[in-house]
Amino acid sequence: MTTTTAPRIARVERTTKESSITVELNLDGTGVTQISTGIAFFDHMLTAFGQHGSFDLTVEATGDVEVEGHHTIEDTAIVLGQALGQALGDKKGIRRFGDCFIPMDETLAHAVVDVSGRPYCVHTGEPEHLLTAVIGGYPGVPYSTVINRHVFESIALNARIALHVRVLYGRDQHHITEAEFKAVARALRAATERDPRVDGVPSTKGAL
Repeated sequence: MTTTTAPRIARVERTTKESSITVELNLDGTGVTQISTGIAFFDHMLTAFGQHGSFDLTVEATGDVEVEGHHTIEDTAIVLGQALGQALGDKKGIRRFGDCFIPMDETLAHAVVDVSGRPYCVHTGEPEHLLTAVIGGYPGVPYSTVINRHVFESIALNARIALHVRVLYGRDQHHITEAEFKAVARALRAATERDPRVDGVPSTKGAL
């Protein structure tokens, strides 16, 4: 039985009038990260994403953060999703499915991934105060937690994966957001890992 051993590495660039983003991703890395978005809390989340996914991840992003961090965060998530899809390549030999529960103090988050080729995202369970909560920005650029859902949607749609993220319970907006990012990273790590028992694409259709 054989599986692909080609390097699963991607580099994607995207430039608009609102932002300029470059993402480099190695799915078979060791969690080495170099992150610069101009938004300190988002840097923290992407660093955790790379480390806990065991992905080597470099993100260089500049954007109109003087307006708000929204455009830079949104566009970075788009490019990260594109890089993930590109790095997956033909998807031969992967486990395909993965899930993870992550506790963070009072919070518990759960993420489930299917590298299906059918993009979909379900995001549920965040308490209502995350619609208006802000992290950081004193000084610096704040991170508005209302964008969490959009981040995960953008990753899922551009990577062409099914992603479900739920918060079972939690109170602190930092803990909730960080638990979600870590759960997604761990679920992706499990889903994208090579499975020595899988030969070819893990689908009865023969394609993902």
